[in-house]
Amino acid sequence: MNKSVFFGTVAAASLVAGFASAQTLAEVQERGTLNCGVTTGLTGFAAPDANGEWQGFDVGVCRAVAAAVLGDANAVEFVPTTGQTRFTALASGEIDMLARNTTWTFSRDVDLSFEFVGINYYDGQGFMVPRELGVSSALELDGATVCIQTGTTTELNLADFFASNNMSYEPVPIETNAEAQQQYLAGACDVYTTDASGLAATRATFEDPSAHVVLPEIVSKEPLGPLVRHGDNEWGDIVRWTLNALIAAEELGVTSANVGEIGNTTENPEIRRLLGTEGELGAMLGLDADWAANAIAAGGNYGEIFEGNIGESTPIGLARGLNAQWTDGGLLYAPPFR
Repeated sequence: MNKSVFFGTVAAASLVAGFASAQTLAEVQERGTLNCGVTTGLTGFAAPDANGEWQGFDVGVCRAVAAAVLGDANAVEFVPTTGQTRFTALASGEIDMLARNTTWTFSRDVDLSFEFVGINYYDGQGFMVPRELGVSSALELDGATVCIQTGTTTELNLADFFASNNMSYEPVPIETNAEAQQQYLAGACDVYTTDASGLAATRATFEDPSAHVVLPEIVSKEPLGPLVRHGDNEWGDIVRWTLNALIAAEELGVTSANVGEIGNTTENPEIRRLLGTEGELGAMLGLDADWAANAIAAGGNYGEIFEGNIGESTPIGLARGLNAQWTDGGLLYAPPFR
């Protein structure tokens, strides 16, 4: 599909949807469920478990928003989307929000008329190859076949990287991560490229992860975050401050274990405002006073969600790195709750 036509179609649909869905909060409350767009399946970020229950880092954000708005972390309808379908699903109103490894870019924010509410994972694009190829650097990939998800920023970054290094490649287009995994393992491409976190998550599902190498080069900035439609600032505020509540909770020491009592026992006024035992932040959002407490209780604070799904103790094994709290040398930072 011609990309400019695709962008224009989505932008027009978004404009219509923006006027039509300016009361997303009321729609979600009347429906009784949050329609949350996620990936079609990426272990650690969003994928059904053996019981068919969606689990993962992005899933945790969806459940936190459902808990904040509806008081029920399980009141979520997960809608699988591909790189090609995710924006149409959001613009058309099929989903209320998107939490799906999506990079915040100028054109998506401005031209497609979406609103990124924050960054929940600082990422960058990498490359994975079979160890048996003996490749140690992405600069050795001249002439390689590359599996690449269409409709993504990685597709554009790939072209930039090879052009700037005077190298050629043959793209092998794929729609989903599952298809990429299948094609890569079948030898249809020499290289799989996507966000480094996605490579780690994919490699963790291989029968022998050690037989595959993630090359050292990170060739882009990929600030990933949830997004909503333009035209409903009240709904955008709710999703934004729910994410901020998870981030602030980790910094303030509020966890899923102590959230039920710390608001009544602490002398820290920001914790009391966050958890609704002081002030009226919930009412400002049109929510109950315990909206943030419900969001944190759903799956824990940001750190708990990270460590439980993609952290170093999981098969994916990602270090916090740039995603550490600012107090620990990272970039993670929530504006003040006051």
